[in-house]
Amino acid sequence: MRTELKAVELKRQKISEKFSELRERQEGALICYVMAGDPSVEASSGIVKALAKGGADIIELGFPFSDPVADGPTIQVAGQRALAAGMDIERYFELVRGLDVEIPLVCMTYYNPVFRYGVEKFVENAAKAGISGLIIPDIPVEEAADLKNSCDAHGLDLIFLVAPTTTDARIRKILQRGSGFIYLVSRLGVTGARNDVAGSTKELLVRVKTGIPKAVGFGISTGKQAAEVRKAGADGVIVGSAFVRIIEEGKDVNERLEALARELKSGMLEAN
Repeated sequence: MRTELKAVELKRQKISEKFSELRERQEGALICYVMAGDPSVEASSGIVKALAKGGADIIELGFPFSDPVADGPTIQVAGQRALAAGMDIERYFELVRGLDVEIPLVCMTYYNPVFRYGVEKFVENAAKAGISGLIIPDIPVEEAADLKNSCDAHGLDLIFLVAPTTTDARIRKILQRGSGFIYLVSRLGVTGARNDVAGSTKELLVRVKTGIPKAVGFGISTGKQAAEVRKAGADGVIVGSAFVRIIEEGKDVNERLEALARELKSGMLEAN
């Protein structure tokens, strides 16, 4: 049976506001990713609250897609669980409206569901629900004009990914059209927790010359790694698979999510 979630009346921060606030305190941003509807729509609200309580500055709330080309096995399975639990676009927006957090929320999904729903309609409803930005990793910057125009019209940031293999010419296009933050992919391949920070991370941070905040993702799972990335010059770190694994294990979930978020944030603070 479908559960109706009550809309929460509050003003969520814009991504730029959050980074400005953190910059004044000389802090890096902790950006946490979880899949909406995993393991259930009802559980997602508590999961988001736990991350915010642990120190998350921005939360990426994934919308599941059946063919997630950028995601590793952990997040792929999370998407399957969310779809099996009944997650769809309208329930996603309903969930976002009901989240009692003021920090920025970013929707990460793929272009197919956005296109099928209608680009303008998707962006408009995302903005009304309280989403601050979109990450759609499978749309090339050269083909994102319609999406970018809709985001600009509704006040959403469109966040692009830069990988170690991205050419300098392409980076320039991304910096012209992206906003909120630039998502730096620390290593080749798909998402997933690793035991080390890729050597390409420092090189990529140097190559991407911009005033837009730079956040590093793919493979970060510990406070020590977060500190290392922050010391290398990142404005933020993005952590996903480590949180999603805790949700998959299903034991003391909210307490463990809060504890991991606190560890990651502490690592970044110690790096200052």
